[in-house]
Formats: sequence, structure tokens, C-alpha cells
Amino acid sequence: MDRFDTMLAFTRVVELKSFTKAAMSLNLPKATVSAQVIALEKRLRVKLLNRTTRHVSVTPDGAGYYERAVRLLAELDETEAAVSHAATSPKGRLRVDVPGSVGRCIIAPALADFFERYPEIDLELGCTDRPVDLVHEGIDCVIRGGEINDESLVARRLGDFRMRTFAAPAYLKKHGEPRNLEELERHQLILFASSKTGKIFPMIYEQDAVQTAAQGIRRVSVNDADALAAAACSGIGLAQLPDYIACEYVASGQLVPVLDGLLSEHVPFWILYPPNRHLSTKVRAFAEWAAELFAKTEMGARPL
Repeated sequence: MDRFDTMLAFTRVVELKSFTKAAMSLNLPKATVSAQVIALEKRLRVKLLNRTTRHVSVTPDGAGYYERAVRLLAELDETEAAVSHAATSPKGRLRVDVPGSVGRCIIAPALADFFERYPEIDLELGCTDRPVDLVHEGIDCVIRGGEINDESLVARRLGDFRMRTFAAPAYLKKHGEPRNLEELERHQLILFASSKTGKIFPMIYEQDAVQTAAQGIRRVSVNDADALAAAACSGIGLAQLPDYIACEYVASGQLVPVLDGLLSEHVPFWILYPPNRHLSTKVRAFAEWAAELFAKTEMGARPL
């Protein structure tokens, strides 16, 4: 049995936590994938997976083997591409994870352009805000917003989006429109909370090069940007959103910008990937495309 096939079958089972799903993704019978993993365990003389009738989990030995296997498979893909002179035409599976709002508003609507450029890339796009272990989960790269503190990953800045303040017309009709930070203190605020740490982020404004956190009345905190926008549309308070999310709600009349005379903070966005001596052509292609896309989105989202 081919070592490459058994290694690929094992990594796919670990990633999908299911023999059935792994078999479907490889277009193979479930029995074949199971036999490949069993053959791998026999050859290595170690148990790689814990199996029950409902769950599949990786053993400590399996986790160590998985980390090495995904690197070897990636290197094999790149080696074959180089030998066949296909390095200039990225191909194969690319696993990317992005925040839900970025996937919905920026990445997904532009995928036709991506596949027109790179028709041989098989993209698996995850849309989550959860912390991701790139190596363990076999993910090639992620896009994240805010400050990045993980020094184990290479971070490339894609661009910045300025946060702006929005409210539903119904809210403003009932409570009035704040004209400055002092008046904002009397208003109800919908704040964003980190899904990773639970930290609640205040609304930040800049006055005379000094950043000030708004001291309004916290109505609710939300750890999802789309839910934050929906809460603002319901009329329960003011919210800060980037234009790429708010534009559709402004166009439909569900939200209107307020406090436009005040500068609010910029949120940087990054693409992150594990440090490798040679950056995968697939990741490089996606990173270049994403940088172009974010630049267009950043410029096009300003006027509302």
C-alpha cells in the first residue's frame, strides 16, 4: 500500500475527525480509508487514533506523526510542482480560515476572480473567529483582525479598516443623535467582545492625537461582527463597525452613520501562516490576491 496514500488518509481523518467524511473528501470507500490507516499503524507499530462507534480522536503519538505528515505532504506537493515546472501555476488543496464577516462580505463575493486566476487551486474556506492551531489542524493560513501577539507565525499586513459609529433610525428618533463624546456618555452602546478571551473592546475615538474610550451605557456585548450589526439594526444602541459590514445596512436604510466628525480607531488585518523556509506557492498566491482585494475594499468602503 502506497505510503503517500496512507499518510494522506490518516491526515484527512485527523482533520475531519471522521472516517466517513475523510473517505468522501478523498472519493474513496470508507473501508479503503480505514484499511489505509490500519496499515499505517501496523507499519509504524504504534496506535495513531482512538476509535469508538461515534468518535475518532488522535493519540499523542498520532498528533506528533500528524504534524510531520502535513509538512511532508505539503513539501511533496511543492516538489512535484517544481519538477513539473508548475511552480508558476499554483495547484492543489489550500485551507484558509477567515473571520465570518470577512468571509461573507469580502472573500466569498470575490472568489470568481480568485478561481479565474488560479483554476487549479482547491480552496477550503473556513469562516470562524475562533483560535486556530494551523499546524495541528492542517490549515495553510488565516486572516485575522486586531493586534497579533503570536510570534510563532509570520504576519503580513493586508490593510486597515477604520471603525465608524452607526445607529438605527428608530434609536435616534427615540434617544436623539449624539454630537460629541460628552453626549455619547448618555447613550446605550453595543460593544464587541473577543471570542478568544472574552475581553470587551470599548469604542475608541481620537481627539487632538489622543485616544479616548467612550463612556456610554453598555447595553450588550457581542462576539460576532454580523450579530453586532444586527443588534444595532434592532435599535437597542450605537455600535462601531467597519464600512465593509455597515455599507449594506446603510444602503437599505437600517443604519445611519453618527459622530462622523470624530475619528475612530483603525483595525489592522493580517494574513498569518507558519514560518517555512519556502513559502508555498498556493499561500503566496492567496496572500497576494487577498492584499489586492483588501486594498480595493478599504478604498471603496469609505464613502457612505
